[in-house]
Amino acid sequence: MLEFRGVSKVYERAVGGRVEALVDLSFEVKPTELAILVGPVGAGKSTLLRLVTGEERPTRGSVLVDGVDVGTLGARGLARLRRTLATLPQDGPLLPDRTALGNVTFVLRALGVGRGEARERALAALIEVGLGPARNALPHELAVGERRRVLLARALATQPQLLLAEEPTAMLDADAARIVVTLLRSLGGRGTTCLVATQSVELARALEGRVLQLTAGRLRPEGAPV
Repeated sequence: MLEFRGVSKVYERAVGGRVEALVDLSFEVKPTELAILVGPVGAGKSTLLRLVTGEERPTRGSVLVDGVDVGTLGARGLARLRRTLATLPQDGPLLPDRTALGNVTFVLRALGVGRGEARERALAALIEVGLGPARNALPHELAVGERRRVLLARALATQPQLLLAEEPTAMLDADAARIVVTLLRSLGGRGTTCLVATQSVELARALEGRVLQLTAGRLRPEGAPV
């Protein structure tokens, strides 16, 4: 489902010179697999995710999603690609004038889902993340962790082929974090491939997926102690 072939990303900066964010990465995430990319701040995790979505292009190598080389796509191709994947950013916005339910429904309607089905899928996703009772709350009425769960519900409701999640349990209390971990572990059974990026070794162990360790833009050999 996702493959990196000899991928490097280099930034040329006016101050500080040449920076290698990612260096010769090669790995594969198979369909319905849960993979966890673990690394400290500055390891290159966010850069890697942006290469998958096409927000950035590799300096060398290829990033393939479902066999398609993301780096070769134009605007229309990227738009089609992004309809098949969902992202859970570390800090993502919500529409301030729409309820939790309205925020999730809005994305589904934008994807062409009918009004009734969109509302049904949105409500089901909010219930799954433990926010059914808060469906009619506006973003400013929700705690930070609750807003994060609305973002997760929004991603899940689109039924993506590939989910990219960055620090999915950040700012969540223990009970909410357990709900999210359980959901992520169940995605393979729904046909969704998932790549989680985190600096938390504890989260990586809780997810019980395949661990990829990234340090200073380089992957450590698989099987190395986490």
